[in-house]
Amino acid sequence: MTYADSIPDPHSRPDFYDSVPSKRLIAWIVDIGLTGVLASVISIPFALFGIVLIVPLLFIPLIWACTGFVYRWMTISSGSATWGMRLMSIELRDRDGKRLDGSTAFLHTAGTYISFVICPVQLVSMASMALTDRGQGLTDMVLGTTMLNKAG
Repeated sequence: MTYADSIPDPHSRPDFYDSVPSKRLIAWIVDIGLTGVLASVISIPFALFGIVLIVPLLFIPLIWACTGFVYRWMTISSGSATWGMRLMSIELRDRDGKRLDGSTAFLHTAGTYISFVICPVQLVSMASMALTDRGQGLTDMVLGTTMLNKAG
């Protein structure tokens, strides 16, 4: 069965939702590592041309955040999953069961970043992922997206 026409019901098709919260956490850790490596590589020229190494190091969190945003947006818009999600065989789908387009991927990424910045929102979102039938975070609920095990 595929989910090209709609999102599967978690009660009649629990296989699409099995272990998704833990897979999502592992995918997030993988993606943080990948974006950390990318941010470090991007930061090298800043360190080489900096007068003192400390000054460029102050910009690494900003570079990491920007790198992570672009990475997440581009990978989700191109395959409805980041590389970490693909490794864990999960993907995001919209309310019609379709892959996310570029604008929805951008909104999902922006919503995720807003949640990260506002700690109580992120805590509620994480609880929602762990406790709701579809495992949706707050951004997912607003956009109508759902993280599912890949069909097939």
